[in-house]
Amino acid sequence: MRLLLIRHGQTDDNVTGRLGAVVPGPGLTELGLEQASAVAQALRDEDIEAIYVSDMIRTRLTAEPLAAERGIDPVELPGLREISSGDLEGMSDKESVRKYVDPIIGWWSDQSGRIPGGENGHQFFARYDDAIRRIASTHVGTVAVFSHGAAIRTWAAWTAANLDEENTRGLFLDNTGIVVLEGDPETGWTAILWEGKPIGGPTLDDQTAVDPTGDLSESSAEDSASA
Repeated sequence: MRLLLIRHGQTDDNVTGRLGAVVPGPGLTELGLEQASAVAQALRDEDIEAIYVSDMIRTRLTAEPLAAERGIDPVELPGLREISSGDLEGMSDKESVRKYVDPIIGWWSDQSGRIPGGENGHQFFARYDDAIRRIASTHVGTVAVFSHGAAIRTWAAWTAANLDEENTRGLFLDNTGIVVLEGDPETGWTAILWEGKPIGGPTLDDQTAVDPTGDLSESSAEDSASA
């Protein structure tokens, strides 16, 4: 199957750099709504048979224009939500962002690392893997999955056979960026596209947004939190 992992449109948290992973979370900014509207046009050549969203408002709002154009009702899967921010919810300072990012980076070697007050790697991968398995058990074609920055980057980088810690270190995922995987849970996944910029085009890219969850590299997390 073909899995289109699409990050949601911009929220106020993305603009200010706040960590936000509590359900249902914020809606979209004006730019976020424009980014969402552009998704349908950007995916015009994809034969999409289903649309999935997390239980956070921002993914459903981002999926709405595509769903309306294709006449598809989005299916909600809570397992697709963002990586828990735990005790760091709402924080934007450099130290808090570091405490969120460091355990996630550490999951490459030790998934027992836990975000303070949040989930560890075993818990994240278990619930995200389960969500993807549910999707794959129902579909064999192309499916659009609207999810979150840290969640998509972490799951795709770990899961795709042709990605690893080194070749994903400098990759980012802006709002409505997309990662495309092909395969299935049994035979494995291969990443065929990683488009970090908004798929609607460069005019939808807000380069002033702080947004630490779009880039989990240690250096960028530090720079983002201090911007």
